[in-house]
This record gives sequence, structure tokens and C-alpha cells, in this order.
Amino acid sequence: MATGRTHRPATRSRGIPEATVARLPLYLRALTALSERSVPTVSSEELAAAAGVNSAKLRKDFSYLGSYGTRGVGYDVEYLVYQISRELGLTQDWPVVIVGIGNLGAALANYGGFASRGFRVAALIDADPEMTGKQVAGITVQHSDDMEKIISENGVSIGVITTPPGVAQQVCERLVAAGVTSILNFAPTVLSVPDGVDVRKVDLSIELQILAFHEQRKAGEEAEAQAGAVVAAHQESDGKGPDGDVPAVMPA
Repeated sequence: MATGRTHRPATRSRGIPEATVARLPLYLRALTALSERSVPTVSSEELAAAAGVNSAKLRKDFSYLGSYGTRGVGYDVEYLVYQISRELGLTQDWPVVIVGIGNLGAALANYGGFASRGFRVAALIDADPEMTGKQVAGITVQHSDDMEKIISENGVSIGVITTPPGVAQQVCERLVAAGVTSILNFAPTVLSVPDGVDVRKVDLSIELQILAFHEQRKAGEEAEAQAGAVVAAHQESDGKGPDGDVPAVMPA
């Protein structure tokens, strides 16, 4: 099987919009579930509902892949799984290095979903000498002093940063200097990278803050609705309409 250093996905050269690329994993997850249930075909409406998008957007996204489905039949599930996997570069082996083996780093190392999606955790790196030599998810943790050598020997092009924010930029720079061109950053800080290096940021606290905003808005709307119901009930008990001047129902 090829490694991440020998092949790269062709999404940019083929002109697929970034928004479409971001939705491809959603389609793949839904399609994989259908495949596991031995479902042969799926309509755009069914797949869109499973992926959480509208069917028109799904059909537009698939047109970039050259997949238009068959009228009255829908999309071939297995072929779409292959098509999207190929476009995302998941038909090959992507060695990944995780830097920072604290609670989060260790949890990611133990995550079983990487291998099934084409990602192989090739190395675990930490700056703490006490962590060096320890086994996490069956992989020996190596010291950060050997980072460049580790990346070179394993042909790594994707790095995952789960370090404290204060050292994340330094780790990022070392990864890039060693040849890493894609970084998944879990550290709560913004990384500065040169052109040609892609960074995806995962900040759980930001996601929770967004959820808190929506919860606060829903609570406010609920309170307004309850207040409106109380006012309406009070006006009705007084025999007045919503304006407070005339009966809500005029006598015949």
C-alpha cells in the first residue's frame, strides 16, 4: 500500500470547492453505514437526510466527482464509497504522528476509527522524559528530541498537535521543518504556518461556547413565549381583545 508521501489527494487540482470537501466525510460516513447494512442503492434525498444536508446541495457536490446517479434508482452505494474515499485520499496509507501524549493525545492514539479510514498512527511523541518508553495503544512513546528523525523514518506528512498552547507553535515549526505538510491542531491557539501547509483546528471549548449561545437563545425564546401566554390569558380573563380596548370576539 502506498504511503502519504508518495501520493496526495487531487481535490484542489480538480477544482472541488473547500465547502464540498468538508462535506465529503459526512457523505462517506452515511454511505459506510449503508454499506454495512448491505444497502445497494440510495436516493439523493435519503443520503442527504442521513448526512444532514439538503438534496440539491448533495447533487451539486457529487457533480464535482462526476457522479450523477441514475434516475429512478439513485446512487450505487459501494461505488460512491470508493469514489469519495479515492477523492479524499483514503485508498492509501497515511502515517500520522501525534505530539503531546497527555490525556487527549492518549485518547486519540487509542481511537480505533483512524485505521479503518486510511490513517495509521505511526508514532507518539512527548517532551516528558518520564513518558519516553511507555506503551500507549501498543505504541512506544518517543522523546521529542528525535522528532525530525521519527518523521523522516516513517514518511509522515500529517501531524496531530495535542500539546499545551504555549509550546504548540514551536512544535508546529519543527513538524513543518521536518516535512509535515498537514496539521490537525487541538491546542487552543492559532498556529502560523508557511504557504503549502494546511492546518485544521479543533477547539472543543469554542464548540461548547457556540452550543451555550444556542441554549441561551432557546431559553430566551421560551421565556418570551411563556410571557406572551401569560399576557394573553390575562387579557382573555378581562374580556378584552389583544389591544385591551375591544372584546376579542364581537357579539352577533
